[in-house]
Amino acid sequence: MSKRLSAIATVLVDDDKVCVTRFDFEPGAETGWHIHGHDYVVTPITHCDFLLEEPGGETRKVSMAPGEAYRRAVGVEHNVINGGDKPMSFVEVELK
Repeated sequence: MSKRLSAIATVLVDDDKVCVTRFDFEPGAETGWHIHGHDYVVTPITHCDFLLEEPGGETRKVSMAPGEAYRRAVGVEHNVINGGDKPMSFVEVELK
């Protein structure tokens, strides 16, 4: 069981086409392990220092500036952690 704080997920739009969620993390906070059920796009609102825990015990760090974006396909499994020392926020758009 993790002792990390949980990221705060705020659903902004959820209809038959998309689900748009804002995620806010304190330093060290996490989403918890999850598998994406849809293709999705992530766009940081703040600078984001992601620490990604992946299946098999692997981890990797990714830093992104506000306004950058990336897309991933359905089926991604991971735990997203704020690996930085400042709060971070991003918006995730799931394509239904």
